[in-house]
Amino acid sequence: MSISPTDAQLIEFEALPQDQPIVACNILKIKRGADGLVDPAAMASMMTYAQGMKRFVEAAGAEFIFAGMVDQLFVGPEGEDFQFLSMMRYPSRAAYLSLANDPEIQATIAQDREAGLESQWLFHLTEVHP
Repeated sequence: MSISPTDAQLIEFEALPQDQPIVACNILKIKRGADGLVDPAAMASMMTYAQGMKRFVEAAGAEFIFAGMVDQLFVGPEGEDFQFLSMMRYPSRAAYLSLANDPEIQATIAQDREAGLESQWLFHLTEVHP
């Protein structure tokens, strides 16, 4: 399971146009306890991280679009068992990267992410207007 991009994914991200807006879609799997259920302390850590990121995202001029708990897998292969989804719109890839590397985030809430996150899928989306 992954919680950080690979070197190849970073290279691909940096090769894309840095000045166009993107939407980041995070699908998160929270750490489980010995009983196989979501660990309450891990969930609390992830909520602390999510609330902190919302403040950082909005202060950086990006838009926090949505955050919610997954209550059912309706379509798709079973077994992934993600619990949380969030979406943020950034004015550019460069703005996203700047925020992702913000030393204040690393010093204040990054440990909450590590404490709560088992795995994540993170998609960067370019808006299309059909």
